[in-house]
Amino acid sequence: MADSSASRHIHIPHWTRRYGTGGFLVIILVGAVYAISSLTSDLIESPSGNLLVFLLLGVALLIALGFEFVNGFHDTANAVATVIYTHSLPAYVAVVWSGMFNFLGVLLSSGAVAFGIISLLPVELILQVGTHAGFAMVFALLIAAIIWNLGTWYLGLPSSSSHTLIGSIIGVGLMNQMMALGNTGTSGVDWDQAIDIGKSLLFSPLVGFFAAGLLLIICKAIIRVPALYQAPKDSQPPPLWIRGLLILTCTGVSFAHGSNDGQKGMGLIMLILIGTVPTAYALNHSVGKDQVEVFVSDAARAVKALEPHGGNAPLSGEAYQILTTTVEKRAPQAETVPALSKMIADTAASVAAYGSLAAVPTASTANVRNEMYLISETLSVLKKKNALSLTPPQQADLDSYKKDIDNATKFIPTWVKVAVAIALGLGTMVGWKRIVVTVGERIGKTRMTYAQGASAELVAMATIGAADMYGLPVSTTHVLSSGVAGTMAANRSGLQMSTVRNLLAAWVLTLPASIALAGGLFWLFRHLV
Repeated sequence: MADSSASRHIHIPHWTRRYGTGGFLVIILVGAVYAISSLTSDLIESPSGNLLVFLLLGVALLIALGFEFVNGFHDTANAVATVIYTHSLPAYVAVVWSGMFNFLGVLLSSGAVAFGIISLLPVELILQVGTHAGFAMVFALLIAAIIWNLGTWYLGLPSSSSHTLIGSIIGVGLMNQMMALGNTGTSGVDWDQAIDIGKSLLFSPLVGFFAAGLLLIICKAIIRVPALYQAPKDSQPPPLWIRGLLILTCTGVSFAHGSNDGQKGMGLIMLILIGTVPTAYALNHSVGKDQVEVFVSDAARAVKALEPHGGNAPLSGEAYQILTTTVEKRAPQAETVPALSKMIADTAASVAAYGSLAAVPTASTANVRNEMYLISETLSVLKKKNALSLTPPQQADLDSYKKDIDNATKFIPTWVKVAVAIALGLGTMVGWKRIVVTVGERIGKTRMTYAQGASAELVAMATIGAADMYGLPVSTTHVLSSGVAGTMAANRSGLQMSTVRNLLAAWVLTLPASIALAGGLFWLFRHLV
């Protein structure tokens, strides 16, 4: 499959192989040393855990980074497909260039997508991620995603790593619920969140198709330069200004991909770290004394904002269990507001007594983190369901407090971002050719032109960037390949229906296949391992 005409057109000069690969390996080495030293330092300082736990940590991290490595086969390869196919950049230069901007995208990402993915997981598994069930969850969904991604990559299909991971998470959630049938304390999938994410995955390819086609039509009407609408010839690079345009779009897609897709594995890595080394990673140790004072002050205002809405009402049960049920059911319960008010006050008192999050004792770290998680998720439920008739100042006080809570728990260390960026870059370097062939020659009946590649990438860059702003995961693969298809349709070049059918089949089958794989693996790990 990779030995088609496109493969022969992609000429890689000897000097590019030598120095491009060498430079890339230097970047990998420096990043790997930094990531390993940072993790080692945190493990040395953490008094918790034993040899078995640290062994599980190592295996889990390798699997998580393996997922990001395979993600590079599919999604990051799309970012470099047009510049390699059009000979705007030699292949290894393009990979290094894309890797640099993937790294910047990951490094500057907000983390909203990462924790949006995590919110799909069953609540009790998140709260007890360090148990055998928590490890079974992480291993099952990551291994299932890797298996499906490798299979579709082998067939040269631009399948979506995002789609696969979402399906794997749903599979774990469904199996978790099925295994505890009749136990109301066990949750499955947050279907409201799953539907929101499903909409972004469904509509983003449609946006890519129609927007890229429309952009190509506008370009043809405004920019009347014949060279722009020609396909690449042999190994000759395009005119300088066209090369600049294609390199610019590649840069934008790489950055957007890093800021969105790179977060998916980061969130799971944080779950692994929280479960194995809670002392170091359950709470954000950079929150010092000054920020704790602000946190306590904001907590007092949040409690006051809840008072007119039943915040002072007596409780018939434990606040922890009431909020857990609220988050599991994604709906306010009879005593949610007073339970929330009590937990906010109690957590603020505990943190104030410690002085900083780094000073929280080892035995209390996991409990403080879980309480903060339940508070944050309960506030999200109340806001989404419009359960309280809050005045603007009251809503502002709750929002400010939630921001403090999220800053304390929803953080991603720099070394995790560096490790993910390296894994993505390595995956791109190894597996780019199959995807480049499909994007360049097998979607349309004619070879992709410079204008078509630029249009598809401009739209992909804008779409992924917008999704990242709203914390929604989208697929670089789906957006870009549908964008190329849209330009082929707009250009009246025709589509290769066999490839389109394969892409659609992969899109349709990815969800049920990953659900079944992850669900089966979760059951296996819970019962046999």
